[in-house]
Amino acid sequence: MHRFFPIALSIALATAASNACATPPATVEITRFAFQPKEITVAPGTTIVWTNHDETPHTVTSADKVLASKAMDTGDVYQHTFNDAGDVAYFCGAHPFMTGVVHVRRP
Repeated sequence: MHRFFPIALSIALATAASNACATPPATVEITRFAFQPKEITVAPGTTIVWTNHDETPHTVTSADKVLASKAMDTGDVYQHTFNDAGDVAYFCGAHPFMTGVVHVRRP
């Protein structure tokens, strides 16, 4: 039984190291019918979390469907991990004047 301990310990340490090096999530707040910040730049592998603080439902939608949230009520969140470099423009499906851009850049 003890012969498996070093393997389990190695796996646990590798997992902990991987989690410690993970990119922390970035946040975009939805408030007063706007995405704040309107533009955000992140590294590949970053997760962005959008939180709706308005009393009106909003979505996070891109024309190419990379982003496609459901209607988010007050306090709801939507998240997406960006793995590929590039720009993703998005808007609220219910309020198309609400727009934002995610810039994914390699460091």
